[in-house]
Amino acid sequence: MSDGAGKTVISLATATPGGGFPLYGGVIAETLNGVDPALHIETRNTKGSTENILLLDRGEVDLGLVQGEVAYEAFEGIGRDKTEAKIVAAMYSTAGMFVVRADSAFHSITDLVGQPVAFGARGSGLVLLARYVLDGLNLDMEKHFQAIYLDRAGDGPAMVMDGRAAALWGGGVGWPGFSAVAHGPAGARFIVPDAEEIAQIVEKHPFLRPLTVAGETYRGQEAPLNSVGSWSFIMARPDLPEETGYRLAHALHQAETALPERLPQALETTAINTAAAAPDPELIHRGVYRYLEEIGEVF
Repeated sequence: MSDGAGKTVISLATATPGGGFPLYGGVIAETLNGVDPALHIETRNTKGSTENILLLDRGEVDLGLVQGEVAYEAFEGIGRDKTEAKIVAAMYSTAGMFVVRADSAFHSITDLVGQPVAFGARGSGLVLLARYVLDGLNLDMEKHFQAIYLDRAGDGPAMVMDGRAAALWGGGVGWPGFSAVAHGPAGARFIVPDAEEIAQIVEKHPFLRPLTVAGETYRGQEAPLNSVGSWSFIMARPDLPEETGYRLAHALHQAETALPERLPQALETTAINTAAAAPDPELIHRGVYRYLEEIGEVF
């Protein structure tokens, strides 16, 4: 992990170009490299959360960005062996939503049934979030929609703007796909579950949480948007050294003011949220846990 110049080189797996993970990962790498000159974090594009968990389990990357539903299934061993990868930090909460053109005739999830919908890159955690959300409403992505899976997350906005897709699924604050549609010629409108649908989804999948995207988060979006989602994580390979985890946690804590100045959604990347969002304290990397314990954020 050393580059010969005394720096600890750390690989960080993100996702396909044009999505939120590469944007976030780039800002994390640049900021932490500046905060701790002895660290050198290098980002790597991948197919997304599902691949990132596999790369972490095999020790082929040091860190990986993992969307909440993928992390949940990996920790629980759903459809696979339980991962031994550990949490380094809570990234941000991701409220799942659809975006359509502002002049679209679609106003509800039910309106989108039967329509072509771009759900994202097939390996993306956002696709898994969509499956859980729709399943909570007794809907199936393939049966009830003309599901479109993308090779690159960045291809989705153009499909909505030129009419090839009725809607694009995505999530969270500052997501590039939402921003692109919102700044397009027709503008954007967001579609989220209503209160009854949120209750129905959470009842069926309790690990999902009601989340709110504040008003004026995206261009033309004046009112708050209530939906459901989960926390995404920066995760580490199972054998990442304790001292490396400790240094990463310290650098992240030092960067808590600088990160949101470069990327709004990084406002949620805090030691407090890491301690609170981890499903179980034992899932936190031992070096990170030691740092959080020192600053009084875990008990």
